[in-house]
Amino acid sequence: MSGLEVGVDVGGTKIAAGIIDETGAIVRSARRPTPGSTDIPAAIAELVREIAREQSVAAVGIGAAGFISADRQTVLTAPNIDWNDEPLGHDVSALLGVPVVVENDANAAAWAEHRFGAGRGAHQMLAVTVGTGVGGGLVVNGHLVRGAHGIAAEVGHIRFERGGLLCGCGLHGCLEQYASGTALERRAEGRLVGPDGGPVSGPEITRLANQDDPAACALLAEFGRDLGEGIATLVAVIDPEVIVIGGGVAEAGDHLLDPVRAGLAAFLTGGTERPGPKVVAAELGNQAGLVGAADLAVDLGDA
Repeated sequence: MSGLEVGVDVGGTKIAAGIIDETGAIVRSARRPTPGSTDIPAAIAELVREIAREQSVAAVGIGAAGFISADRQTVLTAPNIDWNDEPLGHDVSALLGVPVVVENDANAAAWAEHRFGAGRGAHQMLAVTVGTGVGGGLVVNGHLVRGAHGIAAEVGHIRFERGGLLCGCGLHGCLEQYASGTALERRAEGRLVGPDGGPVSGPEITRLANQDDPAACALLAEFGRDLGEGIATLVAVIDPEVIVIGGGVAEAGDHLLDPVRAGLAAFLTGGTERPGPKVVAAELGNQAGLVGAADLAVDLGDA
């Protein structure tokens, strides 16, 4: 290897960059607030230079929320950043003079869990990330499945309820309107209150559930069953070996995972007459996107 591979995670509020070792552990990292959309390529380049510390950089992998082009260079559209047909990979490559690969952040996180986390050793793995929205990533026979146009595994946008709630994507009834962190907070209205007497946050619901609060546990039971029902639709199509559940809501552990398993079992085609996937918690937490992006850059660095 002639230089470092650096992973970058671009979010709506912060950009993080890091270098990983052969086990997927982050050995050096830095972060800064996300600037305006036109300044993001320069901010990424500055972060990469900062953590490289005078060492040469062989390649950069970037995980970003949104639809990413099939050639892994352009952000076609992003929900939290004002990007449309943003040539992020080309722009950062021009600033740093090294190859750059751009990947959907949920795909990058799924790849990290496959390589270093809860999906190690699985030939067919589905990752579901439950945060503000619902993201996903699919690994089959050691390869990240991106689809013909680079936008496969948009788990949050499978149809959950015909004519249901309006989604940010413009359609009605998408799964993430029922099984995301935002949806969990909406379910809690009138049933739980926050510490200040106002609306309760998703992390607070998780904290209460982990303290065995009955109302929080009941909310997660309903929520998890709906998530499991949605996942059952995907399992009928892709038949994964393991399903890895990540994101902030997954910190509720079995308060979430047990209802997900129950919902999956109840709605799985073939029911008990067929084998089903294991449902496990992600292991890498909110660092997964950065780790996966760095590992996806290795092939570029070795080329």
